[in-house]
Amino acid sequence: MKRITSNQVHVGVIGLGLMGTSIATCLIGARCPVTGVELDCSRRKSARNRIRALLADSKREGLLRADPRKLVREFAACEGYESLEECQLVIESATEDLQIKREIIRQIEEVVSRKVIIGTNTSGLPVTDLQRGACHPERILGIHWAEPAHITRFMEIVCGEQTSLIYAQRVLNLARRWGKEPSLLRRDIRGFITNRIFYAMLREAFYLVESGYATVEDVDRSLRNDLGYWITFAGPFRYMDLTGIPAYAAVMRGLFPELNCDTRIPKLMKRVVASGARGVSNAKGFYPYTQAEALRWEKRFLKFSYEVRRLAQKY
Repeated sequence: MKRITSNQVHVGVIGLGLMGTSIATCLIGARCPVTGVELDCSRRKSARNRIRALLADSKREGLLRADPRKLVREFAACEGYESLEECQLVIESATEDLQIKREIIRQIEEVVSRKVIIGTNTSGLPVTDLQRGACHPERILGIHWAEPAHITRFMEIVCGEQTSLIYAQRVLNLARRWGKEPSLLRRDIRGFITNRIFYAMLREAFYLVESGYATVEDVDRSLRNDLGYWITFAGPFRYMDLTGIPAYAAVMRGLFPELNCDTRIPKLMKRVVASGARGVSNAKGFYPYTQAEALRWEKRFLKFSYEVRRLAQKY
């Protein structure tokens, strides 16, 4: 087996849905051959065209120099796990279900060398739980991407209780070559960094709406125009350095006891989910959309992602 020392590391990606194909796009754009495994025949057939289109977008936006038609030759979509035999790193991007992910890891371990790193793109499941029952848990770790994975600089590398730091360091080094600015969690915790902070914010946002303090639109507007303006430039600790630390301690003293700590799913969230809403993907969410408006928002989000990446890199 080849050592993971260059951009040419051969990567396997399990699951070729929305996130899986954008992960594959990021890797291919970084000159990594990618083997995708997908049981759904229609997804398997459409994956190449979607990846080619995402690569073309990246080239048009200045993230790539190479010809997308040549780059996509480094991608193969397969049905069986045996196609992963030559991979040096395998990333599973399946649905957020503990048993499904454990079964995928079991099947990966049956076909790859014991030194091949296995990454899980879980957003909230503890990596330690996914390591249980594995033959070689020391090489299993979290590789948490953000959508669109081929544009964002975000990545969290998460160690489970049995993860060897040697493997985590190798993935950190690779992630930088993929255009990421990775963070390392040396101890496993549900939700990792961003999701723990994001969901704490969501809980308070739902509380303000459901208690009648503000509308969905008001909450979005305030966060977009305050938090949204500085968060790409500075994280919360840097922002406190920039704007004066003692004031935050004073606010914490009075505000922390009044923050919502409910552990139940918000009623508004339950109603929206029960209505069948999935967001812009089916033109139904917290906001009303026509099909044309939903498509426009999807395109705006991609364009914004490219533009904010360029702006952030200037600083």
